[in-house]
Amino acid sequence: MATTKELSVEDKLRALYDLQIIDTRIDEIRNVRGELPLEVEDLEDEVAGLTTRLEKLQSDLGTIEEQIKTKKNAIDDHQVAIKKYTQQQESVRNNREFNSLTKEVEFQELEIQLAEKQIKEMKASIEHKKEVISNSKEKLEQKSTHLKHKKSELSDIMSETQKEESFLTQKSAEFEALIEERLLAAYKRIRSSVRNGLAVVSIERGASAGSFFTIPPQTQVEIAARKKIITDEHSGRILVDASLADEERDKMEKLFAKM
Repeated sequence: MATTKELSVEDKLRALYDLQIIDTRIDEIRNVRGELPLEVEDLEDEVAGLTTRLEKLQSDLGTIEEQIKTKKNAIDDHQVAIKKYTQQQESVRNNREFNSLTKEVEFQELEIQLAEKQIKEMKASIEHKKEVISNSKEKLEQKSTHLKHKKSELSDIMSETQKEESFLTQKSAEFEALIEERLLAAYKRIRSSVRNGLAVVSIERGASAGSFFTIPPQTQVEIAARKKIITDEHSGRILVDASLADEERDKMEKLFAKM
C-alpha cells in the first residue's frame, strides 16, 4: 500500500470519495436506529429513577410504622404513669401533694392526646404514601415493559447491522490512514458542517451533487483533470468528476459485497 506522501492528487481524490461512500453507508445504518438508542437510555434513566423513588417510599413507610410503634409504647407508659399517680392520690397527706399529682396526671393525659394526634397524622401519611407507591409501581411496570420492547427492537436492529457497521468502521479507518492529516481534517470539518454529511460530491449536470449552483465550464475541466483539490465555492464541499465517482462507486460496491 502506498504511503500518504506518495499519493497523487487523483489518488487523494479517490481515497476521499471512497471514504465518503463508506461514511455515508455508516450514516445510513445509524439513521435506521434513529433515536432508538437515546430512547432506550432515557427509559433506563426513568426506570432507575422510579426504582430509587420506590425504595425511598418503602423505607419511609417502614420508618413511619416504627414511629407509630414508638408512640403507642409511649402511650402505654403514660397510662401506667397515670395509674400510678392516681393510686398515689389516695394516700396523700395534704392538698398540695394531691394537686401536684393531679398536674402529673393531666400532663400524662396531654402527652397521650398529643401522641394519639401524631399517630393519626402518621397513619394518614402512610395511606398517602401507599397510594403514591401503588401509582409509582404501576408507572414503573409500564416503563419497564416499554423499555423491554425498545431494547428488543434495538437488539434486533443491532444484530442486523452490527457486522456491517464494524466492517465499514474498520474500512473507514483504513481509508483515513491514506489521507494526509490536513486534508482529512478538512474533510471532517466539512462533513460536520453540512446536514447530510456529504463532504465530497461529484459533478452532476454541471453542478455539484445536491446543489443548484452551476459550476463554470473551466472549473469543471480542472476538476476532471484531477490535478488539484477543488471545492464548491457555495457549499465548501470537495468536488470530483462524475467518471471518477462512478468508478469508485463500482469499486466500493464490490468491496461491500464481501461483507
